[in-house]
Amino acid sequence: MLRELCPDTTADGTTKSSRLPDLRMVIVTDGRQPGTLHVDDVMQAGESRHHRQLMDLQSRLSCDDPINIQFTSGTTGSPKGACLSHHNIVNNAYFMGLRMRYGSRPRVRVCVPVPLYHCFGSVLAGMNMAVHGITLVFPSTAYNSQANLEAIESEKCNVVYGTPTMFTDMLIQQDLHRHDMSSIEAGVMSGSPCPPEIVRKLQTHMNMAEITIGYGTTENSPLTFLGFPQDKEELKTNTVGCIMSHTEAKVVDPDTGEIVPVGASGELMIRGSCVMHGYWDNPEKTREVISQDRWYRTGDTASLDSLGYCRIEGRMKDLIIRGGENIYPAEVEQFLFTHPKVQEVQVVGVKDERLGEQVCACIRLRKDQTSSAEEIRAFCKGQISHFKIPHYVIFVDSYPLTVSGKIKKNILKEEMEQKLGL
Repeated sequence: MLRELCPDTTADGTTKSSRLPDLRMVIVTDGRQPGTLHVDDVMQAGESRHHRQLMDLQSRLSCDDPINIQFTSGTTGSPKGACLSHHNIVNNAYFMGLRMRYGSRPRVRVCVPVPLYHCFGSVLAGMNMAVHGITLVFPSTAYNSQANLEAIESEKCNVVYGTPTMFTDMLIQQDLHRHDMSSIEAGVMSGSPCPPEIVRKLQTHMNMAEITIGYGTTENSPLTFLGFPQDKEELKTNTVGCIMSHTEAKVVDPDTGEIVPVGASGELMIRGSCVMHGYWDNPEKTREVISQDRWYRTGDTASLDSLGYCRIEGRMKDLIIRGGENIYPAEVEQFLFTHPKVQEVQVVGVKDERLGEQVCACIRLRKDQTSSAEEIRAFCKGQISHFKIPHYVIFVDSYPLTVSGKIKKNILKEEMEQKLGL
C-alpha cells in the first residue's frame, strides 16, 4: 500500500513523495521498508534532547486541544469530522474501564474485532489499553467471525467487544460448540440496538455472564451510557445501560425543548466532558447539534428512568409515520427477531401514496430456513398493533453497511423502494 501511495520514497529513513509532499516520516511495525523507520529503531532512538523537546511540547499543549478528528459513519447523511480532545477520549476510556471493573480483575484480555478507525476500537479498546493496562487481542486483519472464536480460545480472552451483528455472526458459527469459551467473563456490545434474544444466547452459548450494553455517538467520544456487569437481565435486555460518570442526560420534547416526565419519550440530549468541540470546519452543522449551553442533540428518541438507565426507541429520522401513526422500527424489529426462522431484521418506512409511509421488514433468515411474507405477517397478527405489521416483507442476504459496520438505513430504504417499484 505504501509503495503504491509513495512510489518515490528514499532509503534514508525519510519519505519524499511528489504525490504527498507534506508526508515526511512513516513508521512501520512489520518488515523494514525503504523510506520508512521501524518502530524498534524509533524506540531506541531517544536522547536527552528529545526528552527536552517533549517537555517543551507538553508545556504548550492543553488537555482541551483536539487530538482526533473522527469522521462519523454517516448512516443518514454525509460524514462529518467530530473534533475530539485529549480530555474527551482519555476520560471516556477511563470511566468506561472503571464501569467494567478492569482494575479489579486479575487479568483483562479483550478480543477486539471492531475496527480501530472507529471510536469503539480506538477509544474503548486502544485508549483503555493505555489508561488501564489491559491486553488487546486482534483476531484478524479484516473482520472474520470464525477468527474471533479461534482468538478467544487460543488467547484465553475474558472480554469480547462487538456490535450486535458481530456477536450474531459468532453465535451462528456451526462449530461454536467445539470452541472453548470458558475463559469469557464479560462482553461489551454497542453500535446499534441489541435484540434481547442475542443477550440471552450470549449468556448461555458463550458463557458471557457479564454482558454489558452500551450507547454513544462519535460526537460523544463515544460512550454516554453503559450497563454495569452485575445488572439484572431485564436491564441488559431493555436498556442501553446507565449514564456514565460526569455526564448529564435529559429527554426533551423535540418541538418545545421542554424536559419530559421520567419514563416519557422524547429526544435524548447529552452534556459533559464527552461532548466534542464541534465539527471540523463546519460551524453551521455544529450549531445544529450543540446548544449554547453545550447540550448535544443526539437525534435519537429515548426515555430515562429514575436511576439513569436509558431506553433507545430509535432514530428520529427513522421514525415511520403511517397514516398519522408513529412507528419506531426498533420495536417492530425486536418482535420479529423472536421468530425462530429470523436471523436478523431491519425495518424501514417506504413511500405510500395513500398513507404516506408503509412498514417494510428486510429479513435475513437463518441458514437452511425458508419463509414467506404471509408467514411473517401471520406471526405478527394479534401480537403487535395492526398498523405496525409489515406491509412489505423482503428477504435479503445482507444489508448496506458503513465502514464501521453500522447499517445504512437510508440506503436500505432507497434499495427497498427501488425493488418495490415505489
